[in-house]
Amino acid sequence: MLAAMSASALSPRSQGAACARSSGDACPGTLRLHQADDGALARVRIPGGILTTAQAEALYEAAGRLGDGDVHLTSRGNVQLRGLAPDCGPELAPLLAGAGLLPSERHERVRNIVASPLSGLDDRESPDLRPWLTELDRLLCRSENATALSGRFLFALDDGRGDVDALGADVTLVAHPPAGGSTALLRVGAGDTALRLPAADAPRAALLAAETFLHAARPSGAWRVKDLPDDVRDALPDRVAGQLTGAVRTVAPRPAGAVPPAPGQVPAGRRPAVALSAGVPLGRLAPAQWQSLTATARRCAGELRLTPWRGVVVPGAAPDLAPALLADLAAAGLITGPASPWTGVGACIGRPGCARSLADVRAEAAASVGPPGRLPVHWSGCERRCGHPHGEWVDVVATPGGGHRITVVRDDGPRAPVTVAPGSDSLAAAVATARTPS
Repeated sequence: MLAAMSASALSPRSQGAACARSSGDACPGTLRLHQADDGALARVRIPGGILTTAQAEALYEAAGRLGDGDVHLTSRGNVQLRGLAPDCGPELAPLLAGAGLLPSERHERVRNIVASPLSGLDDRESPDLRPWLTELDRLLCRSENATALSGRFLFALDDGRGDVDALGADVTLVAHPPAGGSTALLRVGAGDTALRLPAADAPRAALLAAETFLHAARPSGAWRVKDLPDDVRDALPDRVAGQLTGAVRTVAPRPAGAVPPAPGQVPAGRRPAVALSAGVPLGRLAPAQWQSLTATARRCAGELRLTPWRGVVVPGAAPDLAPALLADLAAAGLITGPASPWTGVGACIGRPGCARSLADVRAEAAASVGPPGRLPVHWSGCERRCGHPHGEWVDVVATPGGGHRITVVRDDGPRAPVTVAPGSDSLAAAVATARTPS
């Protein structure tokens, strides 16, 4: 029987361009729990964010029976269960395995795959990424070498729209050209260099790139491509190309910023069904909200897609039912339109769940919500900034003594920060100003 390991503390993140790790990778999973201040935490990998309603029900049962009752979404489209007892493994692992959420005991923490959540659903002529996703996950779970990957190593599958390509994953596949997808671009790391290869070879090439990284990382102990020494990182594409027949090196600029699915009904073009997109305030789904999403999925295609922006896409809605289904989700407290004050607002878990946090940043974010700004905002309880967005965003970090530092982060570098003193009534106004720069 599968059983979770006892909860253990995460090791601090190392600094520097070449990031060597002196201790083992303690990234949490389903079989390795992390002890947080609010109890043990399990991180359930959901490749591509795709869940059946049966799998969603299993997560709901696990959260309610063993945890705090809520389903917490991550910035990689995964799920976290919090408030668990450290010894819950004999119940948790079999429950999730029975739902198909734990296909390999040795690979469960390395199944980190994000995918364009609107792939094959909207009015773009983009390919459905499901074949890539299914094959890459199958190959990962069969690879002995892949078990050595860090729990932080990330794969991204982009249908050509540039949304998850902008996330700077360790290995990215991009359908090329976007309309046909007859070839693929393989990017190793976040640079602009890519390899063009046949689309049918893409999943195997992605695994090969990850295994090549592992070999290159041995001297430095790096966990991710960005942690490698510059010369080793820059040589990776050529090392991968040398092992692939017909791969052509090319320059393919990476998108500057990711654009998440807009909340509401997704434009379907000539497709017979529509998709529904809903944001989740602070990524935390209460039991009634998760049940509402699951019930909606049952009335559609029986599927949920969790996004890397802590949202959910429900495919397969009949066009005449879509307005009523969206109204139900809005009544449950989800974000179903651009006017919601929660649009673009994110936060780490903060106090009391995290011992490192200096503040209850979720409560502070709730007290400061207002009209949506142009830039997303992320509230962090400490300098680690867990779950922060990519591209341009507003960085709000709690400082010792109860103050906050607000910085507009842009691709050309951060702007000068604004410091708000402890207890200041101007915090909400300062955040609103930063979110709507001139």
